[in-house]
Amino acid sequence: MANGGGGGGGSSGGGGGGGGGSSLRMSSNIHANHLSLDASSSSSSSSSSSSSSSSSSSSSVHEPKMDALIIPVTMEVPCDSRGQRMWWAFLASSMVTFFGGLFIILLWRTLKYLWTVCCHCGGKTKEAQKINNGSSQADGTLKPVDEKEEVVAAEVGWMTSVKDWAGVMISAQTLTGRVLVVLVFALSIGALVIYFIDSSNPIESCQNFYKDFTLQIDMAFNVFFLLYFGLRFIAANDKLWFWLEVNSVVDFFTVPPVFVSVYLNRSWLGLRFLRALRLIQFSEILQFLNILKTSNSIKLVNLLSIFISTWLTAAGFIHLVENSGDPWENFQNNQALTYWECVYLLMVTMSTVGYGDVYAKTTLGRLFMVFFILGGLAMFASYVPEIIELIGNRKKYGGSYSAVSGRKHIVVCGHITLESVSNFLKDFLHKDRDDVNVEIVFLHNISPNLELEALFKRHFTQVEFYQGSVLNPHDLARVKIESADACLILANKYCADPDAEDASNIMRVISIKNYHPKIRIITQMLQYHNKAHLLNIPSWNWKEGDDAICLAELKLGFIAQSCLAQGLSTMLANLFSMRSFIKIEEDTWQKYYLEGVSNEMYTEYLSSAFVGLSFPTVCELCFVKLKLLMIAIEYKSANRESRILINPGNHLKIQEGTLGFFIASDAKEVKRAFFYCKACHDDITDPKRIKKCGCKRLIYSKMSIYKRMRRACCFDCGRSERDCSCVSGRVRGNVDARERAFPLSPVSVNDCSTSFRAFEDEQPSTLSPKKKQRNGGMRNSPSSSPKLMRHDPLLIPGNDQIDNMDCNVKKYDSTGMFHWCAPKEIEKVILTRSEAAMTVLSGHVVVCIFGDVSSALIGLRNLVMPLRASNFHYHELKHIVFVGSIEYLKREWETLHNFPKVSILPGTPLSRADLRAVNINLCDMCVILSANQNNIDDTSLQDKECILASLNIKSMQFDDSIGVLQANSQGFTPPGMDRSSPDNSPVHGMLRQPSITTGVNIPIITELVNDTNVQFLDQDDDDDPDTELYLTQPFACGTAFAVSVLDSLMSATYFNDNILTLIRTLVTGGATPELEALIAEENALRGGYSTPQTLANRDRCRVAQLALLDGPFADLGDGGCYGDLFCKALKTYNMLCFGIYRLRDAHLSAPSQCTKSKKSSSVHSIPSTANRPNRPKSRESRDKQNATRMNRMGQAEKKWFTDEPDNAYPRNIQIKPMSTHMANQINQYKSTSSLIPPIREVEDEC
Repeated sequence: MANGGGGGGGSSGGGGGGGGGSSLRMSSNIHANHLSLDASSSSSSSSSSSSSSSSSSSSSVHEPKMDALIIPVTMEVPCDSRGQRMWWAFLASSMVTFFGGLFIILLWRTLKYLWTVCCHCGGKTKEAQKINNGSSQADGTLKPVDEKEEVVAAEVGWMTSVKDWAGVMISAQTLTGRVLVVLVFALSIGALVIYFIDSSNPIESCQNFYKDFTLQIDMAFNVFFLLYFGLRFIAANDKLWFWLEVNSVVDFFTVPPVFVSVYLNRSWLGLRFLRALRLIQFSEILQFLNILKTSNSIKLVNLLSIFISTWLTAAGFIHLVENSGDPWENFQNNQALTYWECVYLLMVTMSTVGYGDVYAKTTLGRLFMVFFILGGLAMFASYVPEIIELIGNRKKYGGSYSAVSGRKHIVVCGHITLESVSNFLKDFLHKDRDDVNVEIVFLHNISPNLELEALFKRHFTQVEFYQGSVLNPHDLARVKIESADACLILANKYCADPDAEDASNIMRVISIKNYHPKIRIITQMLQYHNKAHLLNIPSWNWKEGDDAICLAELKLGFIAQSCLAQGLSTMLANLFSMRSFIKIEEDTWQKYYLEGVSNEMYTEYLSSAFVGLSFPTVCELCFVKLKLLMIAIEYKSANRESRILINPGNHLKIQEGTLGFFIASDAKEVKRAFFYCKACHDDITDPKRIKKCGCKRLIYSKMSIYKRMRRACCFDCGRSERDCSCVSGRVRGNVDARERAFPLSPVSVNDCSTSFRAFEDEQPSTLSPKKKQRNGGMRNSPSSSPKLMRHDPLLIPGNDQIDNMDCNVKKYDSTGMFHWCAPKEIEKVILTRSEAAMTVLSGHVVVCIFGDVSSALIGLRNLVMPLRASNFHYHELKHIVFVGSIEYLKREWETLHNFPKVSILPGTPLSRADLRAVNINLCDMCVILSANQNNIDDTSLQDKECILASLNIKSMQFDDSIGVLQANSQGFTPPGMDRSSPDNSPVHGMLRQPSITTGVNIPIITELVNDTNVQFLDQDDDDDPDTELYLTQPFACGTAFAVSVLDSLMSATYFNDNILTLIRTLVTGGATPELEALIAEENALRGGYSTPQTLANRDRCRVAQLALLDGPFADLGDGGCYGDLFCKALKTYNMLCFGIYRLRDAHLSAPSQCTKSKKSSSVHSIPSTANRPNRPKSRESRDKQNATRMNRMGQAEKKWFTDEPDNAYPRNIQIKPMSTHMANQINQYKSTSSLIPPIREVEDEC
């Protein structure tokens, strides 16, 4: 039956054309789109199957092409009666279009070339004739242009206009062009999607255009592509290259077949897969839409688009040839593969895996795979790793910050490292702060390392990190800088080039302020002179909270204060650092020291119960009742100017809404001052029970206080209450520069119980009385301008010149804040060893400085300025001797030549001969600095010079030289130093200092860069190498200082910018924004004549140290309690006791020769107004007395100072003059055998 079926099939094929009735049946060995005719219409299905198989086996012999020529015939679509496939018609349409157009372009170019050559030859002849004719004309006129040439010019202009219009239409430079380009790309992707849908149908099939919806859509797309092709062709400058472009080839093989399919009523899948090549332009489209902006993103999209378009295009070709078969094999070796199976086949082929489950069977498919493996493998091997690298290198922290409603956030940038971030977070997120509801956003252009990333993860609830730069506005928008509460910029304290680091931070400030001018910025600066550049930024405004924390200024200022009172730097540094209380059971010095270290400075509004009371009364009540130490207040005067006053005295009454400055262990304790109610809390003894009460008469909510303060502030700044930024959660005061800094400058500090002394601001100057001017205007009478005797060694004691000092002599700078002298040449202050030895220096300050020509400047002016503050008298100024390289000091001298009493000894601090020449054993303080610390990569060796110099000094031995000074000091005893002083004198018991015979007893303060190097300063201490700096013995004793302790100022300034004002004014000697602006102009202090305004600036806060073993506090010096000392000093003398400086573990051991001291464990701050009268003078009385002592003592109090006669009108008459060196030397006393070192006395001087 098989053979019969095969023969029947063959005969029927021959007679099929004769017109017998024929039927259709499906051939089982051909794909679904191939059909064969069967003459036997009555054959059963089983015989049909057998006949089909026999026909399949013998078709190669009898009728090899019969099945390939027969196409399906349906009743719905009239197909060609001949039954032939028409794929060649579709392909021919594309080929004819491509090669026909190419032929026309080449023919046009050839004709144009020939025409140009011919016309060129004729044109030369005509041109020569025109030149000859033109030269023969006498008038030199030219012939008019021919009309034909005008027509040609007009035609060229028309063609150019059309070409330009077409270029604009397809160009992405205009909105129309961008829309058109994006639309073409979108329609190309749509056409590709239609191809994906049609790929599930046969390769060639009969379709009715009016009934096939996808064919209609594809037709519409291709009509649009044809129009766009015409625009591109018109706009193309080189038509040949345009014809050979990839996009043009895609159009040739996709657009014409659509029109052929409409004409033939059949569809051929063909080369429509070429639309996938349009994906190559995907990156261009995204750039047109301004989505891709970075080079990495553009490169990544380029690689992906090329890889995917090549992959999909190759898969389409395999799908075509495998489903069609080879033409020379009568299309019989085909196999049914879906398009996505071909995609899978190409991927496993490119990756060289080749599982073998799907493979090419046709010759065309295999031949294509051979060449595709070569190109695809190369592309896969190069593109895929690069794509993975680009994806892997994408910023992990490249997102955007999402602001949380009701929660503030700050942006921290600059020098972001593990050390800087950990120190900042440790202080900013300290548990002692009152519920820090602030989110910290770090922005840095380098991704964090693993350690820093782990730190961020530990604080993930309050910390976020984003990779970027503040110099990029896009990155500033990512971190929402416009809604940030502040922006903090950290500096690299250990960089080799401080000026370059400051320049970087200034550029960051400029970028941030340019993006959002009203943002509050707190930045760290390394060099003082670079602060001037911030003033050049128009939107920089310190009144709105902008602050620059100059590390060099504060570091050297702290060290300068240690020259006046050793250990003061440690106490002040501990006040603005947030540290938790560490409980120690052993009764050692650490137990009491850590109790004081745990205290910090806070601000809180005072309760209305304090309104009308004087400051000492409120201060005593807070200390006794609330267990709080109030040291200052923010006072608003009648003209609504805010000032920060330290211990203002009895004359000032507390107003409603007054802000107080407290020292406490945490913010919750300070709230007692706000909640206190006399009616409800008067009988409460436990301060923890003082909470908000329900008393209607005295209750004032904190919000009402804020509103009242905001109204007052808005009255000052002229803004509406909503827009006012003067008062925030931290209550920024709209404070005038001078008023902020004026009452808070440090003065003389000597050795033990530190106290502040502030004078009444409204009274006339006491340190500098008003004198008769040469131009007249002021009277010089006993009632108006008492004379001031100055202990100037240049003046002869008792000479009348003292009483007739020319007030026009420039003694102070133009602001009156610092002592000033005419500029001096450095050669005039240089001392040789012999000259220094003959000078017999004593009571001076020795500054050992390491540096050379290439070293970075450290700004010695910031060290000298606090020691030359104008609230010192000239005779009180300690002589400063610099020991170091003259080349380095010459570079610093430009900023030092206006300060008096400065000398230079060229040499090295490691030379004992140089140290002995400057009498280092007789100095009040030895400061060791280095300008070479940041030039060494090894952090352990950064402080080697300072450590070697410190150990060198401590190992020196000296002779008994103080006896010689004592023998020559007869008749030069300073006031209060008389042995006849009464027992109740505060200076009684002030003994002459015994000789220092060993360098261990020399007061030294060493600057360190690396905190861990502090262990090398004391060889006999028991500090662990891993101990934090503030817990080490040298830092607690005030003999070491590191710039790292200033890191806490960033967060302290953010929460309360008044803290920075306090600290800066205390350590800088009274630097104000006006003075900084002046230094920015001239880089030097300018001398000025004394005026009442500048002389009044001398009456600033003073710091003093009083002995506890003798004097009025002798009963408390041994075994007394600190609370009793505080109350007695406040009640009796209006002093505010601030701290205690004593021997280490003195109560545990017998008297010994150990002289190591430490900061008191009770760092309860006690600023004082020493010797202020209990009752304030009236304004009339002050006007009559003009420059009298503002804190004149009562008659009984005058007995303390036996040098003052009872009938003295002011306190500034008949003070015995003495040598400056003698005064400083004799005032220096540090007992080596006392349990508590006596405190250097402070005279109530003029």
